Amino acid sequence: MSGPMARVAVACGCELGEGPQWHAASRRLYWCDILGRRLHWLAPASGATGHHDLDRMVSLAAPLEDGGLLLVGEDRLVRFDPQGGHARKLCDFEADNPLTRSNDARVDRHGSLWLSSMGKGAEPGAGCLYRLHRGELTRLRTGLTIPNAICFSPQGEAAWFTDTPSGVVMRWALDREGWPLGDPAPWADVSAQPGNPDGAVVDAQGHLWLALWGAGRVVRLDPRGREVDAIALPTSQPSCPAFGGERLERLYITTAREGMDEARRREEPDAGHLFVAAPGVPGLAEPALRLA
Repeated sequence: MSGPMARVAVACGCELGEGPQWHAASRRLYWCDILGRRLHWLAPASGATGHHDLDRMVSLAAPLEDGGLLLVGEDRLVRFDPQGGHARKLCDFEADNPLTRSNDARVDRHGSLWLSSMGKGAEPGAGCLYRLHRGELTRLRTGLTIPNAICFSPQGEAAWFTDTPSGVVMRWALDREGWPLGDPAPWADVSAQPGNPDGAVVDAQGHLWLALWGAGRVVRLDPRGREVDAIALPTSQPSCPAFGGERLERLYITTAREGMDEARRREEPDAGHLFVAAPGVPGLAEPALRLA
């Protein structure tokens, strides 16, 4: 199944683009180049773009309820003021393990942050899944290799995530406070498809948009995990989608050129750019992160 083709929104050339996040208060989309240690932004209304160079790898810039950003970094969580460029450490994040870095993350319906770690060389089982709730970090799951696809149902009764090499997206029931109930269950098996499951986001109809790394596609899965639509990209490594724009009517998609040799990079000159598509359905407004 093939739908519209995404087009380049910003020719940013990320080595590993990740963590697109719409910031409603500033009307900006932020995303990260993890390996390039850079935080990018786009103001769609004016077309203005910019970036901040960082001193470590960062995978998400979450909007804070009281203003500013929380940077999810390789060994710490940092409060960051994008206007003045000031940074202040909130807490350590696997600082005692130099082999790991942060990976996928997303704010849940309760204003808490789910975030993950993985081995810098994708070492099997080195990753974990956490929840930062009101400033306290709790580990939810261990033994993951490349945790991804963290997203949440419209009413907050379920979370999704994947361990990318497994090819299976898991669904986890949540209680009224957003904490997991029991064990996660297999929800969508895409292991028979080209590519591997990467980042994901949920739209206003409760469908999940899932990036398939290696396949150059972002697929739309219905509540039963069946593919019902797709967006094609002219490059093979989409990493994560996010809705943005005033009415959340655009789907922005980060991509990567990590692991590509020179010949492959010539074949895919748009690898690493930020893409945008019109999915035909709006996204869900995601709450800002609450730390207290």
